[in-house]
Amino acid sequence: MSDFTMTTDADGVALLTWDTQGKSMNVMNQQGFADLDRLIDEALADDAVKGIVITSGKDGSFAGGMDLNIIAQMRDESEDPAAGIFEGIQEIHRILRKIERAGMDDKNKGGKPIAAALPGTALGIGLELPLSCHRIFAADNPKAKIGLPEIMVGIFPGAGGTTRISRKLGAMAASPILLQGKLQDPKAAMKAGIIDEVVPADELVAKAKEWVLSGPAIVKPWDEKGWKMPGGAPYHPAGFMTFVGASAMVNGNTQGVYPAAKALLSAVYEGALVPFDTALKIEARWFTHVLLNPSSSAMIRSLFINKEKLEKGANRPDVADQKVAKVGVIGAGMMGAGIALVSALAGIKVVLIDSEQSAADKGKSYTADYMDKGISRKKATPEKKDQVLGLIDATTDYAALEGCDLIVEAVFEDMGVKADVTRKVQEVVGPDCIFATNTSTLPITELAEAAQDAEKFIGIHFFSPVDKMNLVEIIKGKQTGDVAVAKALDFVRQIRKTPIVVNDARFFYANRCIIPYINEGIRMVKEGVEPALIENAAKLVGMPLGPLQLVDETSIDLGVKIAKATKAAMGEDYPDEEVDEILFSMADKGRLGRKSKAGFYAYDEKGKRTGLWEELATEYPVSDEQPDLTTVQHRLLFAQVLEAVRALEDGVLTDIREGDVGAILGWGFAPWSGGPFSWLDIIGAPYAAEQCDTLTERFGDRFACPDLLRELASSNGTFYGRFGTGEDSKAAA
Repeated sequence: MSDFTMTTDADGVALLTWDTQGKSMNVMNQQGFADLDRLIDEALADDAVKGIVITSGKDGSFAGGMDLNIIAQMRDESEDPAAGIFEGIQEIHRILRKIERAGMDDKNKGGKPIAAALPGTALGIGLELPLSCHRIFAADNPKAKIGLPEIMVGIFPGAGGTTRISRKLGAMAASPILLQGKLQDPKAAMKAGIIDEVVPADELVAKAKEWVLSGPAIVKPWDEKGWKMPGGAPYHPAGFMTFVGASAMVNGNTQGVYPAAKALLSAVYEGALVPFDTALKIEARWFTHVLLNPSSSAMIRSLFINKEKLEKGANRPDVADQKVAKVGVIGAGMMGAGIALVSALAGIKVVLIDSEQSAADKGKSYTADYMDKGISRKKATPEKKDQVLGLIDATTDYAALEGCDLIVEAVFEDMGVKADVTRKVQEVVGPDCIFATNTSTLPITELAEAAQDAEKFIGIHFFSPVDKMNLVEIIKGKQTGDVAVAKALDFVRQIRKTPIVVNDARFFYANRCIIPYINEGIRMVKEGVEPALIENAAKLVGMPLGPLQLVDETSIDLGVKIAKATKAAMGEDYPDEEVDEILFSMADKGRLGRKSKAGFYAYDEKGKRTGLWEELATEYPVSDEQPDLTTVQHRLLFAQVLEAVRALEDGVLTDIREGDVGAILGWGFAPWSGGPFSWLDIIGAPYAAEQCDTLTERFGDRFACPDLLRELASSNGTFYGRFGTGEDSKAAA
């Protein structure tokens, strides 16, 4: 079967329809390129064909991107991986350049017009292919997303998209599309100059054919003699300033740790100095360079391949569909209000309960405010707002929970309060209703003691704010059954979040890893390490927030509460007395973080950070001798990754894919690395074990090398080599 088919109408317009076999959305693969190349040749050679329209056989979309297995084949099927990738990319350039030139001779004479007709979403190669056509038509489909999001997974548009979009728009206008992966609806994409026309969906192909038959000029601007780059080439005064600013922006945003952004900018800069075909070759070289960087491979694996597999239920129990029809949310605070919002946006009926009607109404108003913002930005309509709000019943009456098939309890983090709510709810709901408790620290197995059936009790840890954070941590208690796990997974997928499933243990997975990061930063303050060095070291290694800023954001009094509870549970084994000395002192001073406009940082009256608290150096004097940058970074990173390894050893984490994806989405662990396990594979187990020994000798047993890491080091093994499929990872438990 072919992925592209061609029919020619009586007017002589060849319609190439892209319909990837076995996929709900078109994905470019080897078969697709072969079909496209062959049919373009046939159409250009056929005198009866006056022009070509390329469209999609999928309803509401054009293409979702490239099948990354193509890249893997290029690399693996060649004795020289670099040559294999480069030659493979050049072959793609050849096909798209053939479409762009469309049979024209060296003097730009002849040729047949080729239009792209996009029914909807066009991403990656799904936009790079249309960019090689002579005119791009898009259906007036507000749900469609058009753009080049490759930078988000550690690569950049390498099938001509970088060169074409920068030459079409100029470097400045192209920067948000290329460097931020900005996606736009068709009208916004037309306004930005990416596509040419937005037409009614039912007229899409007809309008494209009409243009093809109109005898249009088809020579691309960069193939015309005397073409100049919009906004100025790098050697032009205006263009020079653009590239100076772009370089500063890239390095400021990436801190130099994301190779794809720097490579993309280099490809645009160098490509702007040479003819178009040479620019494509430069793009291919930089793209090859990025693909051979272990950072890009790790990002693709975690943020694209593994993330997609988890969202499709990679570790879902084999039970019947558990799609949620009606959810009860207990507690209408920030967390409960956010859960109600994302549930209603997914079309799920919501009963939002609080002890006071005013509190329940306030929780519902969170959704109203969210929709109002969407309306002001033209991303929602008043009708959509009414529809979403109509799904939320804000009340104090537990009887309204009747008929719910899932309960998500999000009340105060207190065992007694949660137990009381559990009993109240289960007096109303049926025996098949799954009860989920939203908690970040309390043990699920103990909370389940208040439930009528522990098999139907599970933990769900949402991250705040719920509407912005993509990760949801699902926690199995010792008696949690498969149906409860499936229900939680199906619910998380319904609300379009990414789930990871972990076993019950103190702090689960995410907090188990992030608390040591915060604590290590605070420890260094007590040791006399310059706070600015701690914060900037973290950012320079890819963490979105330094540990001191992070504890300010999450609130210092929450840290105090967690510390007290942990100390009570661990007794003499409690390891963080040094941290508590600072944390408790800050809380006693009323410096609780951003919410009190005072913490490790100083804030203005509007709550904006103005810099590190000046008296911090007075309270904890800075030493004359400061550690080197790498030592600080290793302390901050190893504090996290060693807990991830221990979580795998303990059986809390059962799949390293969840460990990596969860780390990036949950607390922003250095995305360039692909996650804790990917980072350890990049630096190598032998080196990691050696660093553990050095850190342990200098700073204490918290850096002791886990047995599993030591074992991998002895055999020079990798985590993905042993546990990468997710099947064998259970052996670590």
